[in-house]
Amino acid sequence: MSDETPARPAEISDGRRYSRGSGESGSPLQSRAPFLENWDWDAVVSINRGACARGGAQHGFNSETCGARAAEWEQVRGGELTLGETFDFLRACHRGAPFLFFNGNTFSFIARELALVLFSELPATRRREVGSATAHYIAGVLDREAMVAIVEALCRSASFGVGDRVKTMRGSLHGTITRVLEDGRVAVRADGGASEIFCLPESLLPDE
Repeated sequence: MSDETPARPAEISDGRRYSRGSGESGSPLQSRAPFLENWDWDAVVSINRGACARGGAQHGFNSETCGARAAEWEQVRGGELTLGETFDFLRACHRGAPFLFFNGNTFSFIARELALVLFSELPATRRREVGSATAHYIAGVLDREAMVAIVEALCRSASFGVGDRVKTMRGSLHGTITRVLEDGRVAVRADGGASEIFCLPESLLPDE
């Protein structure tokens, strides 16, 4: 396996993909499966080695934590966890620091790859944002509550009507939908503005 070609997940069955409206609780993070089964510890090591090569850092292992983390990884990866628990485990692996460098990059990469596969039915923009939110949670940039809120909001059906309050993905614009066009776009009047901005529904979130 090449250092610069990190392991990627094998095809995941449709039953494990999240589709909007599926699941008893309605949250994609409650879906349950052995999400990490396609990554053995050697694959994780390869991902870190590639990250170190790209970052110009020495690849190596933390002698105090690597052995225990590797054993735990092999024990956990074949078992069924909820998707939320899987992300929690990846965050714990990052904090456990089994490698000398780029622990965050390593386990965030796995989270992002999972998200891109599991949320493949979402529009591309939303799928990328889900991947970004989960990766930032693993890296410690987002707390769990914020990550959950972002993922669940992005997975809601982008079906808006006139009068709905919306915001852009990054929250740079807040406004109200004034029209729904025949081509599927919506017209949004930004707060404090007089003109309309035309957007695709999948680029917006409900502004609650």
